Amino acid sequence: MNSKADDGPVEKNEQNAMNAITIDCVIFGFDKGSLEVLLIQHGEGISKGKWGLPGGWIFKKESTDDAAHRLLNELTGLDNIYLEQLKAFGDPNRFPLRRVITIGYYALVKKEDYNIKAGFTASDAKWYKINAIPDLIYDHNEILAYSLKQLRNRVRQAPIGFNLLPEKFTLLQLMHLYEEILGVEMDKSNFRRKILHMKLLVALDEKQQDVSHRAAQLYKFDPAIYKKLTEKGFNFEF
Repeated sequence: MNSKADDGPVEKNEQNAMNAITIDCVIFGFDKGSLEVLLIQHGEGISKGKWGLPGGWIFKKESTDDAAHRLLNELTGLDNIYLEQLKAFGDPNRFPLRRVITIGYYALVKKEDYNIKAGFTASDAKWYKINAIPDLIYDHNEILAYSLKQLRNRVRQAPIGFNLLPEKFTLLQLMHLYEEILGVEMDKSNFRRKILHMKLLVALDEKQQDVSHRAAQLYKFDPAIYKKLTEKGFNFEF
């Protein structure tokens, strides 16, 4: 999957690929109250042993969006992932051997939905907490920083953060998610009042299971309201 233009043997399909343009994707997940990013360790080539964002070739007969979806499907096995294009990163010196432009994307995934697998030139795939990212190859730290800024802007305008949560969740889980993304601390009662006022959630006749503390009520989002607010937009400030 991770058939980058810089790494090792040439994939059999490379003759059908754009050899100076690649895709790099920031994959966000949310686990135990922490925002995380999926990184790939390169197994060969000039970046062997180093960590970077997952990515790969764009084939000549596919769009950049199709290439990004294909690469994510190869990594996660899923094809219904929230994915958004960031921009092109084209500094002449971003890749040391020759000129390579990359199209950046970010994706939001529910971690429990898939089983990640390192592929092709990657030797490992691992989740890192957003505040513990190592030095990445090339300009990947820059791409990550840009994607986090974009995510913070988007969650204020559309309820895309729900793509990171399980189907059923508590209000506290939802608040922790937005605290992690926005890097702020929220007042629990104020958050509860505002989020319920938006009529975006459906209260379930269920509570948490197997917890040591008092079980909290579970919610899910209303898909019709979600679609409407995603298209129309709103001010998601707390």
